Formats: sequence, C-alpha cells, structure tokens
Amino acid sequence: MIPAAFEYVKASSVAQAIALLNQHGDEAKVIAGGHSLLPAMKLRLSQPAVLIDIAHVAELKGIKTAGSTLTIGAGETYHAIATSATVISACPVLASCTGQIGDIQVRNAGTIGGALAHADPAADLTAVFLALGGTVTVQSAGGTRSIAADDLFVSMLMTALDSGELITAVSVPVMSKGQGAAYAKLKHPASRYAIVGVAAAVTISNGVVSACRVAVTGAGPQAVRQPSVEKALIGTSGDAAAIKAACASAGADMEYLGDIHASEDYRRAMVKVYAARALTDAVAAARA
Repeated sequence: MIPAAFEYVKASSVAQAIALLNQHGDEAKVIAGGHSLLPAMKLRLSQPAVLIDIAHVAELKGIKTAGSTLTIGAGETYHAIATSATVISACPVLASCTGQIGDIQVRNAGTIGGALAHADPAADLTAVFLALGGTVTVQSAGGTRSIAADDLFVSMLMTALDSGELITAVSVPVMSKGQGAAYAKLKHPASRYAIVGVAAAVTISNGVVSACRVAVTGAGPQAVRQPSVEKALIGTSGDAAAIKAACASAGADMEYLGDIHASEDYRRAMVKVYAARALTDAVAAARA
C-alpha cells in the first residue's frame, strides 16, 4: 500500500499546470482532492512519475451565475458546492447531489472537475451533469474549448479530454420556472458510491412535459442517458402513470456490470425503480 516514487510539484497557476503536463506527458498526473488517484497509486495501479497538485490554484475556484448559466470552477470542492447559496438557488439538484457524496472528509477534498475527469462508473456527478446537459471548459497549450456532457464520457474511466488538457470550469443551466431536476440513488452503505443512481431533468410547459433528460450511473461502465425514457415522457402530463409507462424501458439498452455489491439483474431492476423516483421528484420540482 505504498505508492511508487514520484516527483511532486505544486502548481501556482493553470498555465504552469498545463506547461508541466506538456513537459512530462503521460508520465504526469494531476491531483486536486486525490480520493481517486491516491488509492490507485497505493495499489500501484497508477504510477505517475510526476504529480501536479492544482488544489490551490485560484483560477480554478469560484461559483457564479451569468444569465441562464451557472459556472463552477473545476477546483471547487463538493462541500463548497453543496453549501453554496448560489448553487442551492440556481441549481438545487447539484447542491443535493454533492451533499450525498462520500463523507464530510471526502466532500471537503474531492472536486467537481476531478470527478468529471476521472469518470468513475459509480460517481454521482456524472449522471447529474449528463441530465442537466452541462458543459466543461478545458484548457491546453493550444487554447480553450468546451465539451458538452453528451460528448465527455467515452468509456469506463475514460473521457474526451486530450493529453495535456485540463478542466478549468463546469457550467450547467440555471433552473427557471417550469424546470426541475432530481437525483435518486441506491447507495453503498459504507462508501456511498451509487450502486444505481439516476438523475432526471424536465421542463413543463402548459401542463405538458416539453423536455426531458435522464441519465444513469453506477449500473454499467459509464454514465449514460436514457433516450427511450425521455422520448416516452415528452408530451405527457408527467403524472404517475406516465412516469411508470416511460420507465418501463429504463435501462433496456444499457451494458451492465455485476460485482460483489449487486448483480447485473439487480441493477437492471433498480434502474427502473430509481428512474421513476428521480422523474417523480423532478416533475414535482418543475411544478413547484
């Protein structure tokens, strides 16, 4: 449980962190909270020669709204997000989700940028980010670009980030009248990782669901949307019967993983249950 030897560098700016990434290439890893990387290093599943610490880079901090967008610095911790008055007002589901991650120690160290870059198949934020239709801003030596939530997660522990790129900010829509979002999960009792987690976001116009996004985490190798559920709910009133009918297809086209915590069949059954719970809460929030 002792990591291989590595060089530690504390970056003071985004530019320095990117320069170090370019200098050391695949031999370097970025660390902020470290709750995913350090255990892997202790098991020697990851053996970076250089560790670039970005936890104290001021440019990666900040929570603000501008128009219809909430932007959060990639270095903001789960606890900071969960307790932010700005987040609670602009996007309550994001505050609720981050408040459910791990324990208080994890929430005070783990960061939103780290969670999305790591793309753990049982992470909570991946599903919420997908359901909200957010974007990440990434920076490299070549400049800045945005990656939409639908394009970010490629496979287990893999994202669309290129070598030398760093997530600097995360943006999601501000919830407005007639919009609601919710996250429901079956959590592991010790780690609080999602055995199954489902996030849902809906828009209700003139009493009818006009937009819907549903995403699942914990059940398979990566967080994925549920287009059949979304399509089935749009155009309905979003009542209990409509939600039940829509969720009949939840998880139908997913790849599942089974482990010591839950079998593939159990996860398949729970996706339907938690999709219905998330949608019920999202519709209630949209009508509030």
